[in-house]
Amino acid sequence: MTLRIHNSLTRRLEPFAPLQPGHVRMYVCGMTVYDLCHLGHARSMVAFDVVQRWLKASGYRVTYVRNITDIDDKIIARALHNGETIRSLTDRMIAALHADADALGIERPDHEPRATDYVPQMLALIERLQAKGYAYRSADGDVNYAVRSFAGYGKLSGKSLDELRAGQRVEVDPSKRDPLDFVLWKAAKPGEPAEARWDSPFGPGRPGWHIECSAMSCALLGDSFDIHGGGADLQFPHHENEIAQSEAATGQPLARYWMHNGFVRVDGEKMSKSLGNFFTIRDVLQRFDAETVRFFIVRAHYRSPLNYSDQHLEDARAGLKRLYTALASAPAAVAGPSIDWGDAWAARFRAAMDEDFNTPEAVAVLFELAAEVNRTRDARLAALLRALGGVLGLLQQDPQAFLRAGAGLDEATIQARIAERAAAKAARDFATADRIRAELAAQGIVLKDGPGGTTWERA
Repeated sequence: MTLRIHNSLTRRLEPFAPLQPGHVRMYVCGMTVYDLCHLGHARSMVAFDVVQRWLKASGYRVTYVRNITDIDDKIIARALHNGETIRSLTDRMIAALHADADALGIERPDHEPRATDYVPQMLALIERLQAKGYAYRSADGDVNYAVRSFAGYGKLSGKSLDELRAGQRVEVDPSKRDPLDFVLWKAAKPGEPAEARWDSPFGPGRPGWHIECSAMSCALLGDSFDIHGGGADLQFPHHENEIAQSEAATGQPLARYWMHNGFVRVDGEKMSKSLGNFFTIRDVLQRFDAETVRFFIVRAHYRSPLNYSDQHLEDARAGLKRLYTALASAPAAVAGPSIDWGDAWAARFRAAMDEDFNTPEAVAVLFELAAEVNRTRDARLAALLRALGGVLGLLQQDPQAFLRAGAGLDEATIQARIAERAAAKAARDFATADRIRAELAAQGIVLKDGPGGTTWERA
């Protein structure tokens, strides 16, 4: 089968073929680092982590770029509020981002450019746009992009300029020729710290948000590349503006395939700070282990809404436990150096992933394979289950370690109680043995008696 991707630009599934055979170049919009990452950020990072993992598993060489926005209004305001430098704030938040992403098993991108390192490239791009008549200097010193000068504006959102203008709550700005025009270069304002301004042909100031991604993506991947991704909230205006800037400057399509992951919702509403239904990754990881959170995200299709609740996380934990229980039931086996895609189970998994990274179908294959492992105790199938799970960034822990994680009692205490119970059974004191089992169960410890003795796991 050929990989097919739902292209947001054409709004249909399309066969995937990279511009350079065998090599995929992918850019994903990353975080604005003024605060800790929330579950919406986790959803996007995991979604595109799975995409790049599958591309590699399919034999492609992947160059993956995920940027960091380390200068904007919110960052400046937060640094001033905290009484710290912008660099101190952004360095701290980037370290927190890495810690959260690492916990969730998200592989580092090949390049993670910081916007402040690419200001010269942004200025060069703005100058090209001005020379071509797509940008103009306004009375307040800003440089704006003239949206109506770009004939293709609106092709990503699928709306005309008039529809976009009618749907936008844009304050009237007398310095702009059109309310949809957006800023490329912001003139420095009184009270802003010196580290928030750069010298430029347009006077001191700093770049607008949209120009950052155009400059970084083209600098690292070329004027045209294969995949551009991000959250659904970025489709308009951010990605629409990226297309307008980049394609006006280069005359080339920016990206061939545009991918957008769905929102995280709480009680049917989009998760956001303004609604007060906002959860940082760290909030969630205090209550649920990281692999459960990753599994919760992966078992939904990346384009669908993801409904957050404690119950959904508990369901994800139970599902992951079923998979690890199957691994624990079979003889220990190490997965081979590569997956045999000719195997029927692997072929079904591949067919699911090749259909727009359909992780729900791929996870369904894992559950069916786990049932077969439970039935047969086949070490080869167990190794295949672990290997296929690994493609999704799952099932790489020791099964017993996962099943025992989170137990309220330490290992030595549990083993002592198991030994006490075994002695009671040997003395035919079954009432004491049953009481010990019940006491452990009340503390979340489930005992399993088998030919090799008694093992335990977390309920």
